[in-house]
Amino acid sequence: MTQAARNLLMDLDGHADRFRFLIRDRDAKFTAAFDAVFTAAGIEVVKIPPRAPKANALAERWVRTLRTECLDWVLVWNRRHLQRVVAEYVAHYNTARPHRGIGLEVPTAASEPAPASMEQIRRIERLDVLGGLVHEYCHAA
Repeated sequence: MTQAARNLLMDLDGHADRFRFLIRDRDAKFTAAFDAVFTAAGIEVVKIPPRAPKANALAERWVRTLRTECLDWVLVWNRRHLQRVVAEYVAHYNTARPHRGIGLEVPTAASEPAPASMEQIRRIERLDVLGGLVHEYCHAA
């Protein structure tokens, strides 16, 4: 097993049970050792058909959204910084960003209670995400 595969296995430790499948393309950078790491963790590796980028459309769309809304606007310094930026964007994406496919709702319901009075509806607070790159709005307490 290569060093990269061992690092990947350590990163998966404790989280592998959350995944059933790994859908990947047929790029040469994915070796048999790469697949073995996921198989050993109980994750089935599914290869998309050759020359069929649309077979992985959901992943491609997610990468495009992440790049255009976040990473194209941030200078990333190192891996740790990238992980922090992506984690913060994923939290925003799942809890605050409207999604057309689900009726402009968010995948994870907000824990914020509905406003009780007209005064609360009129008072809106802006929260900056990623240092002001993205703005979220909520009712003021």
